[in-house]
Amino acid sequence: MTVKAETKSLFTFEFLALCLVIAAAFCNISVFYSFYYYLGVIDIPVVWRGFLVGLEPMSAFGLRLFVLPWLHVRNAYVISMAALVLLIAVSCSYLFVTTVAGMIILRIIHGAVFVLLTSAVIFLMVNFIPPEKSGQGFSALAVASMIPYAVIPPVTEALLPYLRNEADIYAGISVLSVAAILLMAVLQKRISNVLRGMDTVLMRRPSVHELRNNFKQGPVVILLTSVLFIYFVHATLFYFVKNLSLQTDVGNVGVFFTVNMGMMIVVRLLGAALFDRVNKQRLLIIVLALIIVCLIALPGVSTIPLYYLLAAIYGGSIGVALPILNALIFSASSPALRGFNTNMTLFAMDAGYFLTPYLGGILISSGTGFDTLFYIAAGCAVICILLITALPFWIKEEKIPE
Repeated sequence: MTVKAETKSLFTFEFLALCLVIAAAFCNISVFYSFYYYLGVIDIPVVWRGFLVGLEPMSAFGLRLFVLPWLHVRNAYVISMAALVLLIAVSCSYLFVTTVAGMIILRIIHGAVFVLLTSAVIFLMVNFIPPEKSGQGFSALAVASMIPYAVIPPVTEALLPYLRNEADIYAGISVLSVAAILLMAVLQKRISNVLRGMDTVLMRRPSVHELRNNFKQGPVVILLTSVLFIYFVHATLFYFVKNLSLQTDVGNVGVFFTVNMGMMIVVRLLGAALFDRVNKQRLLIIVLALIIVCLIALPGVSTIPLYYLLAAIYGGSIGVALPILNALIFSASSPALRGFNTNMTLFAMDAGYFLTPYLGGILISSGTGFDTLFYIAAGCAVICILLITALPFWIKEEKIPE
């Protein structure tokens, strides 16, 4: 017996509160959009700046696999609270850490704390998502993680003239962690009541045998591999579209990202209910095909309207693809491993954002053009389509029309 069996409602107080905690966590990450510039302000040598910027996601990538097997529903609340307290300490530490050695330690700790917080909260959150509303649930989670990237940078830019430097913002963002702690404190009794009604099998840490069996399930492996490839695609656009735009000399990349992010948020807000009323696999194949068209067309775009149209189509398509993939993984997973597999999608995200700039940089340094990177990304999307097409038909989905 789980909470999912007891209620068909998705937007409960518990679910929405946990979405806000996730949003607070991503606010703490999105505020570092200017970190490379800030490292110059505090006279960190140029040779170290890129490394320090990437060290936090690199740390998350390396630690997530180690952390996940030890997390379970029973300890997720305590770990969430501890991580929020540590996040406050980490955020305030940027006020006085100004050396390379200190920054290396701080960035590693920052990545570890972010992994603990997001992984633990997701372990709690999946227990408040009804299976028949998995598309809406993961769409809401995606919106919670995206809104900080649309809100925090302009707010930061507006505040900076009145502050000493970015470190004041990094420390100030910890007020959201304080708010998240208060919200989690309100949730404690509610979550405890839910845990008392859950099957003990769902509350314990997954055994090694269960984890091995999980990775023997064809649909789970296929879907997680698809997530990895789609993050290779998305990271390629994120890291290299500015260079491509400078090369083609068409449009403003800042406006491109605004249109792109805006469409991602809009489709997830307006299309969330639709995600659970259509065949998820068919919808996923359609939007992946649109992504391929965008990636192939971008290097040859010659007009500003087409440039921004491609931004809108890509944003809308990726905005559908990621929550649908998460929903399919949720449906394909056993109840005891839904939290684990959802967190594995974050591991795939870490891998994509860590490996793509590294591998792309190697190709560029060897003489490969930026257009080729986008064609390779299109190939990754083709692989996703092939993998989704190969999914066994026995994946159980709720409310898929004939």
